Amino acid sequence: MITANAAVAPLFDPGSRVLFQGDSITDMNRGRTADPNHILGHSYCFILAARHAAAFPERHLSFINRGVSGNQVTDLAARWKADTLDLHPNVLSILIGVNDIAQTVNNNKPFDADQFAKTYDSLLAQARAANPNLKLVLCEPFSLPGNHSSAHPQEWSAAMDRARAVVEKLAAQYHAPVVHFQKVFDDACKRAPADYWIWDGIHPTYAGQELLADEWERAYLQFYGPPASTTQPATQPE
Repeated sequence: MITANAAVAPLFDPGSRVLFQGDSITDMNRGRTADPNHILGHSYCFILAARHAAAFPERHLSFINRGVSGNQVTDLAARWKADTLDLHPNVLSILIGVNDIAQTVNNNKPFDADQFAKTYDSLLAQARAANPNLKLVLCEPFSLPGNHSSAHPQEWSAAMDRARAVVEKLAAQYHAPVVHFQKVFDDACKRAPADYWIWDGIHPTYAGQELLADEWERAYLQFYGPPASTTQPATQPE
């Protein structure tokens, strides 16, 4: 008899629709059609979906990846209705910020943390207004030394700190967990070199994506606790 994998702790209420939003770190070559072999790409989203869909088929969970390579927070805003609000998620995970930093710092421009925060805040407000019971998960941007992040290391580090501070503040405002990815990678570099985990300073390898999935699970469960044991579907917004 096949049973749920005891090593996988249940995270999601029955019937949950889990939506991952972000940039290339989330996108990871996801399919743009309904082809189930490629639809989630090969990021932490795929790892999380594979674990929980296999362990708990009776919960009828669904997972959606809407990460788009190269996106900044303003790009999320431009597609927010179609790619977030209209999908009616019960859980919404967002990982954004590294391109906002790369497109400014690497072009000798200042990173505008205030504008980043204003746009991000608007997206969260819209999502919560559409579904007051929405469970948000805010993932902090992260990097390690590499091709994309080493041209202006001091400016890059300062901008990353400001972006992470924005995420922390918004998480407190919207009562959501923060997934602290930077510490995970800093700690991982004590076990193997930076390029083992993130090959170019920004994009995780398969080993790095596993770290993302593990920390996402840990942060989610710590904040929200275990889900309901019932098999009744989660309530969908009208």
